[in-house]
Amino acid sequence: MKIEQLGRHILVEFYDCDKEILNNHALVEKYMVEAAKEANATVVTSCFHMFNPWGVSGAVIIQESHLTIHTWPEYGYASVDLFTCGDSVNPWVAFDYLEKNLKAEKSEASEVARGLVDRIRHNSKEKFEEIKFKPDAE
Repeated sequence: MKIEQLGRHILVEFYDCDKEILNNHALVEKYMVEAAKEANATVVTSCFHMFNPWGVSGAVIIQESHLTIHTWPEYGYASVDLFTCGDSVNPWVAFDYLEKNLKAEKSEASEVARGLVDRIRHNSKEKFEEIKFKPDAE
């Protein structure tokens, strides 16, 4: 299959979420890791931080890129990035999982194509015969 882009990046706004969940460091990390797994991603590691007096920020590094979150519990708001590469992971599955588990009453999302093959070829000094998600191991 010929690919046209290396990755998909979904920018998400979750509104009117459960404030207690958004301020629970362990639960936010658990849901983010589970969202990655539900989307068929391979989790490499995760790193999350609890702010004082409230809010959680964190990243789940996946073999196929990353998922990040920043929460503002005082507003019931979470900002989430779901960036996946290749065609084996579906970031919209992670979106659905998080929307449900953060108990968001409203959400907005937009998808951005990343690593457009035509643009890589056009803007690179090097000439690539084939561009694919994962280079062959040497």
